[in-house]
Amino acid sequence: MTPIQAQSLPHILDGKDVIAQGQTGSGKTAAFSLGLLQKLDVKRFRVQSLVLCPTRELADQVAKEIRKLARTIHNIKVLTLCGGMPFGPQVGSLEHGAHVIVGTPGRVEDHLRRGTLKLDNATTLVLDEADRMLDMGFQEALDAIIEYIPSQRQTLLFSATYPEQIKFIAERIMVHPVVVQAASSHDNSSIQQYLYKVDDDVDRLTALRLLLLQYHPESAVVFCNTKQETQEVADELRSFHFSAVALHGDMEQRDRDQTLIRFANKSASILVATDVAARGLDIEALDAVINYHIARELEVHVHRIGRTGRAGSKGIACTLYNEKDAYRVARLEAFLGQTIDVKPLPPFSLLEKPIYKASMTTLQIDGGKKQKLRPGDILGALTGTNGIDGTQVGKIQISDNVAYVAVSRDAAKSALKKLQEGKLKGRSFRVRLLWD
Repeated sequence: MTPIQAQSLPHILDGKDVIAQGQTGSGKTAAFSLGLLQKLDVKRFRVQSLVLCPTRELADQVAKEIRKLARTIHNIKVLTLCGGMPFGPQVGSLEHGAHVIVGTPGRVEDHLRRGTLKLDNATTLVLDEADRMLDMGFQEALDAIIEYIPSQRQTLLFSATYPEQIKFIAERIMVHPVVVQAASSHDNSSIQQYLYKVDDDVDRLTALRLLLLQYHPESAVVFCNTKQETQEVADELRSFHFSAVALHGDMEQRDRDQTLIRFANKSASILVATDVAARGLDIEALDAVINYHIARELEVHVHRIGRTGRAGSKGIACTLYNEKDAYRVARLEAFLGQTIDVKPLPPFSLLEKPIYKASMTTLQIDGGKKQKLRPGDILGALTGTNGIDGTQVGKIQISDNVAYVAVSRDAAKSALKKLQEGKLKGRSFRVRLLWD
């Protein structure tokens, strides 16, 4: 067990209210999932647990984890209710019943107000990434949802940071909560942290380009403090031909989905994101984190750099700062209890070198689960007669009406031609390349 699991699970299984503070990657999803599954009565086809998450991506990830842990429980139904998805099909799914609801506050509140979701039998409420939900302005929605849940329940609150707002909400909705705090499951030895100073002679964007050209990360997240800056930095990097994508709250859900798919399947090597958008993302094997600016909150900095150097792999965390940030650097070092090495920026001669590209590219197929498409169908169509080699096919992700497949960049045009001219399940589907 991870520290947060070891500290929180006994109390959760004992039925107590728990406030658990831990970083992403500390194993908290498994802790509350095991707790709610342990007390679930599968024979009662009623909503018994509600898990609220700040974003659809995190809700999908949590639902997937609960289903994985519940695979030995027969006939359990876990349903996600998130904004950005059609309302009608969700109503249909609710009519068939569910045991566990995982959703975002806005959409869950919507269903409660319309009477399409009933929480009269709920015995567990989980607030996952509670600090981010408050940051994103979900306070009113949370208050409204709590009115619909029986007061005789177990409430579990998980958060990476513990600001005053959290204390305030905990006092109102929890009964004698047990507080546990656990460090992230990685340690500093797996993450090399460096500071790079920018000044009048070199702007942040040039410094960022130099770092990317120096380290050549296959997967890197660049953190910005605002949505506008996130979009601008991604656009600028693309103008220099980097494989960069943006992720922030002003994007349409379809664009967010495509961005995450392309980053996860190695079709985009750089994700420029805000903290809120990147919270809770399931990103494996991240080579580097670059802070375009120092995070406004010290705990957020720890959260950012904790995304690299996981599961025994090495990672680097680079932070850009200027003269005005000196006091923030001092505060950060005091908070971390360590001195961060200041390194000179890489040589400007790197800017003349060719830009490295992501190793893969993505094909979008306008057909999915509802058209009975399976990963094997797509792989077979790509590697059949005169097709591409199986080693050139990467991740295949299939949703209801669309599928995405990663293929090696040098095989992209052959793969596109093969799918456009061939058939999947005896049918022709529209296929297009998602280029940089």
